[in-house]
Amino acid sequence: MKLANIAVVTDSNSGITQVQAKELGIHVLPMPFMINDVTYFEDIDLSQEEFYERLAAGDTVVTSQPSPEAVMNLWSNLLKEYDEIVHIPMSSGLSGSCQSALMLSQDYEGKVQVVNNQRISVTQRQSALDAKKLAAEGRSAAEIKEFLEADKFNSSIYIMLDTLYYLKKGGRITPAAAALGTLLKLKPVLQIQGEKLDAFAKARTTAQGKSIMTAAIRNDMINRFGGADKDNIWLQVAYTYNKEAALAFQEELLEVFQGFDVHMSPLSLSVACHIGPGALAVACCKKINN
Repeated sequence: MKLANIAVVTDSNSGITQVQAKELGIHVLPMPFMINDVTYFEDIDLSQEEFYERLAAGDTVVTSQPSPEAVMNLWSNLLKEYDEIVHIPMSSGLSGSCQSALMLSQDYEGKVQVVNNQRISVTQRQSALDAKKLAAEGRSAAEIKEFLEADKFNSSIYIMLDTLYYLKKGGRITPAAAALGTLLKLKPVLQIQGEKLDAFAKARTTAQGKSIMTAAIRNDMINRFGGADKDNIWLQVAYTYNKEAALAFQEELLEVFQGFDVHMSPLSLSVACHIGPGALAVACCKKINN
């Protein structure tokens, strides 16, 4: 029996650039942003550097979702070459783009399977890589969707913020809480477990924050994912506009988690909008097929 030729699609929230997408054989839909009422597309006409420059300048930056036309044009073009599509958007808890894609896919007679597996950034990237692996093993698009959705809680992210300004600006914390946190020089640690971005802990220093995140991710590996073992876990670092700090954190994690590979990517701009520059994150995903 001939294997189905399956295209794997995700969006730029995965941290996969257009150049990397070509290398990986994955199709990446660029996320749109409105900056001072002008639309830009991540990694097409808006680089990471330009984004942070605009953010620092106090420009109004608003996240958006891909237009129905952009999504359907991509799918229709891919279906000229592929039999089926697995589409992995960012977490439905953080954006409406997943729900929109699910609705649009109803017109494609089962050929487009939209995965609602609550991933973002480096964990979303890993889902796209897992989808490629499952397709190569002969799974259908529907089977890949089912697998990835069943696997959705086998990932974890902790993010330490450098500033409370953007959480306050977005209305996610009160001005009083932001003022107190700034006064005390607190570095909040947030978590993403499935749908939402939630508070996890408060650190007084960067070193303490990294220590809290490292302990939390190790605890998840052991108690949720079956062991802190390089053959069992993918370990990742993500950051907003401070690559040097991220490289240092990567080295520290390699000391703690001996023998692991630690993938590193910038955090997606859709997340960066809400947390600002200087954030550091650690994430992990359980490896599939072990």
